[in-house]
Amino acid sequence: MSRLKKQLIVVGDRLLIRPEEGEERTHAGLYLPQSAMAARQARGGWVVSVGPGVPVVNPMDLMDEHWNDNDSRPEPQPRFMPLQAQEGDYALFLHKAAVEITFEKKAYLIVPNSAVLVLVREGFDSEPTNWEGNTN
Repeated sequence: MSRLKKQLIVVGDRLLIRPEEGEERTHAGLYLPQSAMAARQARGGWVVSVGPGVPVVNPMDLMDEHWNDNDSRPEPQPRFMPLQAQEGDYALFLHKAAVEITFEKKAYLIVPNSAVLVLVREGFDSEPTNWEGNTN
């Protein structure tokens, strides 16, 4: 007997974030000021999933002529402007904009893209860095 498989699908310009339970310094290396920590204005976490983005209207779809009943025209496809955030990024965001949920006994936050303050992305630097210190 097969079992139904559940998955969360993030819609629009939202991010699904696994919250970080941190102190003054986040695991990504960001230092949060005391004012942000006291009021819990800013919070951080790891991006688990990203929505498709902000819906964008195709200007050609607005030029549709109502009186012309041409059924051979294909149905317009939805278009989205993608978000900057990617899975695996560390996001610092405004806490009061987030919605807390629990899915399969794990805590997540749904955060609108507009509440994201900064993203930290680890990447590979193909250029070797030669640090020689202060040359003054």
